[in-house]
Formats: sequence, C-alpha cells, structure tokens
Amino acid sequence: MLSNILLQISQTATEVVQEVESTQAELNIFELATKGGWIMIVLAILLIVAIYIFVERFLALRKALKEDTNFMDNVKNCIHSGDLEGAKNLTRSNPTPIGRMIDKGLSRLGRPLNDINQAIENVGKLEVAQLESGVSMVGTIAALGPSLGFLGTVTGMVKAFFDMSTAGNNIDIQLLSGGIYEAMVTTVGGLIVGIIANFLYSILVGQINKVIFMLEARTMEFMDLLHEPAK
Repeated sequence: MLSNILLQISQTATEVVQEVESTQAELNIFELATKGGWIMIVLAILLIVAIYIFVERFLALRKALKEDTNFMDNVKNCIHSGDLEGAKNLTRSNPTPIGRMIDKGLSRLGRPLNDINQAIENVGKLEVAQLESGVSMVGTIAALGPSLGFLGTVTGMVKAFFDMSTAGNNIDIQLLSGGIYEAMVTTVGGLIVGIIANFLYSILVGQINKVIFMLEARTMEFMDLLHEPAK
C-alpha cells in the first residue's frame, strides 16, 4: 500500500516537472518581448536605427581612411618640378577628404601661408562634419535606451499596483503578472539597447579620430612642403 502511494507521488512529481520544463521551453525571447508592451516596440525601432546608422557611417569612414600611399609623393614631385596643373589634376582625381583638402591648398598658392593653412583646415572641418553626420544619434540612442527601459519599469509597476487596488481581497498572481512582466522586461530591453548602441558609438568615434589624425598629418606634410625653399 505504502509502495503504491510512493509510486503515485513519484509519478505525479515527474509529470509536474515535465510540465514546468515544457512551460519554460515555450517561454522564448519573442514572448518575453511582447510582455514589455509598446515600449519594447520603441526600443526595437531605436536599435534598428542605431545599427543602420552604424553600418552606413562605418562604411563611409572606412572609405575615408583608404589612402593612396603614393598620392602625397606624386603631389610633391609635381610641385618640385613646377607642374602645378599636374598636382591639381592629381588632387581632383582623388575624391577623398585628403584630395579635396590638398586641392584647396593648391588653389590658394601665392597667398600667405597662414591663409593657405586656414583654408585647408576649413575644408577639413567640413569633411569631418559630414563624416560625423548621424553619429550623435547613435550616442543619443545609447542614453535613451536605458531611460525608456526605466520608464517601462515605472509604468509596469504602476499597472501592477493599480491591479492590486482594484482586485480588493481577491488578489491573483496572474492578475499582477502583466505589470510585473512589463516592469522587468523593459528594463532588460532598455539596457540591451543602451549597451549595444554605446558599443557602436564608441567604434564610430574611434574611426572618426583616426580620420582626424590622418587629415592633420597630411595637412602638416603639405604645409612643410610649402615651407621648403625653392630648388
């Protein structure tokens, strides 16, 4: 008799464990996201925007960093040989920030060196500003994601307490699950979006700094060329 009871208890426990495991397996990421409500939709849109801007700007920055190793040497040779038109043709056939900066410098030859340097720097600032276009949005998303997640946490808890107040003495855990899910899931979603966007933003800033360093180096190289005594 006792053995039969123990056997039934064992079978029942096994069925409960299997049912719990089945329920846990069915709880996927999509279901968790839907529990977060409308804020999860906003977070998903922000993440897509951040990834799109990152890919587009990263490709543009990588293109700007591509440099013809012989470009400056060829420009120097043309200037030393007095072939100013040849130097201008080289810069115009090089559609990069460096090419446009050096072309502006060549167009100012004959003016004071400070004016030439200022003209090159102005072009460089415009080139960097164009490359930075949209990057600040990624940084904004990195800061906005956790804030929206926290907003979802607050609204979820407000919903849970409201359900508790309206339920009176008949409080059911399932009644509170919606608000608690929204409170917890939006926090996780906001942190995920913030971490990813911040990582992408850091990569873009690093690439921009590389471009700025390269432009400054080529500007100094060109100005040193102009300071050389005529041969």
